[in-house]
Amino acid sequence: MITMSNIEKTLSTPTWQTELQTAFTNISDLLTYLNLSTEALGQYDKAAEGFPLLVTRSYASRIQPANWQDPLLRQVLPHPDELVNQADFINDPVGDKEANIAPGLLQKYQGRVLVITTGACAIHCRYCFRREFQYSGNSAHQSQLESIQQHLVKHPNIHEVILSGGDPLMLSDTKFSALFDFLTNLSQVKRIRLHTRLPVVLPSRITPELLTTLRASHKKVIIVIHSNHPNELSHDVANSLLSLKNTGATLLNQTVFLKGINDDPKTLIELSVRLFDCHTLPYYLHVLDKVTGSAHFDSKMHHIHHVYQQIQKELPGYLVPKLVKELPGEPNKTQLNLPSLA
Repeated sequence: MITMSNIEKTLSTPTWQTELQTAFTNISDLLTYLNLSTEALGQYDKAAEGFPLLVTRSYASRIQPANWQDPLLRQVLPHPDELVNQADFINDPVGDKEANIAPGLLQKYQGRVLVITTGACAIHCRYCFRREFQYSGNSAHQSQLESIQQHLVKHPNIHEVILSGGDPLMLSDTKFSALFDFLTNLSQVKRIRLHTRLPVVLPSRITPELLTTLRASHKKVIIVIHSNHPNELSHDVANSLLSLKNTGATLLNQTVFLKGINDDPKTLIELSVRLFDCHTLPYYLHVLDKVTGSAHFDSKMHHIHHVYQQIQKELPGYLVPKLVKELPGEPNKTQLNLPSLA
């Protein structure tokens, strides 16, 4: 029954949070929406048991109906291939556990720390390197801010804080603003970096309140989005990125090299060009992190090198992302050199 209190609650809930409440969490519902068969889904449902389906309707609207091979669908649909065990695919492929120095705080590299703001996301990407991360009790809630500040004071060489998750933009505007203001008021912090997929998968999350928070900071703000395919970058996404750019933030993109999704020069070239049209520079092209359940997305290095060489030939240097791999324990991302053509 519709009541005045229900109406008031709806009106007071930001649009993006209302959209999240209608996200697809059931495989059959998503396939029906896409005009795909819902027969024999037993193995698909089993693949979703440990890491369930979650995809926003905004993102789903960009998936081509009746196409099992759509590159966006393949990123989010639980698949029986995830159930195939591979010895070198593990739960923590990037060494997060060893870098976890305090609840919600990771330090891998000199001069910067990473804050796990929340375990929540608006979408579950099947290749996510943190799909097995133990978020319970390991996110930087308000109670942990003092310990984070103490760690920074003890390490005066740290000048950059990276907000990650989950996705930091899953915090409400109020909570995000409180965290961002806290970091802005730390004189030691020179740069605040935000890693987020929400501008791509839920562009309505870029609210006036969020933009005000970003614009008000006197720190250098870097926003690293995550897009793997040009079809993800709709008109609404482009508008959200322009709004973020207009706060004065630097916009960068990270892409994961994914078999059957973007493992060809044409797609990655189109992605770089489209990103630049959306005021975002290609930053990293990541070799897949070998997390449990993601082996079917993996490509051989000789194929990756071939594709990357073609990208270099056809794009100006500023549109060519760095080809990198994360190796646990290394003091930085490992940039991969192409084999000599001699």
